[in-house]
Amino acid sequence: MDKCGCSPSVSVVKESRHDLRIRWQRLISGGETCPRCGSTEEELEKAVSALTKSLAPLGIGVILEKEELSVAEFKKDPLQSNRIWINNRLLEYWIKGRVEHSPCCDVCGPDECRTIEVEGQTYETIPAGIIIKAGLYAASQLVVPWRGESCCGGA
Repeated sequence: MDKCGCSPSVSVVKESRHDLRIRWQRLISGGETCPRCGSTEEELEKAVSALTKSLAPLGIGVILEKEELSVAEFKKDPLQSNRIWINNRLLEYWIKGRVEHSPCCDVCGPDECRTIEVEGQTYETIPAGIIIKAGLYAASQLVVPWRGESCCGGA
């Protein structure tokens, strides 16, 4: 411990701001999305709010990008809808999840939509807690080791 009580082994983001980038894509048909994607959007907003508050003291910002899939794109590959990337890696990478699929609704038609399985539990709507967990894992890679300086400015 330094004189001020800081530990040199503590990790912090130094000098520059880092961003946690979350990108989400979903089917939009006639200005509408399916209930599954609509519910995921609500969960995503909760998660982004929580991550923003949690990561701000570390100098990490959170950027949310929403992308639309056309009906034609969806028909080619329905599992592209309701897909989330965090810092350019799929959500399931961060949480050791697995992509599954199940029937959805009229908007999606006969195609089966993306679900995520995590620890034996299948989710049609991706819960905020899972997004937050994945976001924290990704943010941990943005934190760099403190090398020789204390938070008080001394060596």
